[in-house]
Amino acid sequence: MSYNKSLDFLEMIKNTSSKSSKKAEKKTPSSVIAVIDTETNWHDEVMSIGIALADAKTFRCIDLRYYILEPEIFVGGMFDSVLYIAKDATQLKGDRKKVMRDIGNYLREKGAGSIFAYNARFDYGHMPELSDFEWFDIMRLAAYKQYNKSIPATAECCKTGRLKRGYGVEEILRMLGHGSNYCETHNAVRDAEDELKIMELMGQPLEAYECARL
Repeated sequence: MSYNKSLDFLEMIKNTSSKSSKKAEKKTPSSVIAVIDTETNWHDEVMSIGIALADAKTFRCIDLRYYILEPEIFVGGMFDSVLYIAKDATQLKGDRKKVMRDIGNYLREKGAGSIFAYNARFDYGHMPELSDFEWFDIMRLAAYKQYNKSIPATAECCKTGRLKRGYGVEEILRMLGHGSNYCETHNAVRDAEDELKIMELMGQPLEAYECARL
């Protein structure tokens, strides 16, 4: 093998190694996840978005962000009376294009490659701009007795193990001991926190949610 060919060969190995490293980096599990909830107006348009950023191992909340979309908010909706109760979250307003761009940048900056939501198909369908992220449905675990050990033995379940009824956020959090009088707030950021709490209380590792990938 000539000297030049040897250099070419070494360069090829170097490049291959570099590409492999980049692929490996992409496969490395993120240490941060995002739980997202949305509220829609009377026209079924997203008018608010809540994000609870969390540690991927403990599911403990590390940051809250809340978006209000204009002009969608001016249409009004069933739960617009609680739109402004999340005073502790970073609040941002803007048009849809601006908000979606900011959310994408925010999640990437924080290293959150995965998005979790309760009945995630709804949120995913209403926010196609975030389809580049990996989406997972919390409900797919919370409604099944194989994963949610708090489901009573007397509860009616399908052969698959899924509850036949009563597996909304309120019912599931009550089962998990969050309080028998607990009621869902229907404020996007507060609900995102509640959905994150379900993940924390169920105690399932992040790997278990692979079956809940959209």
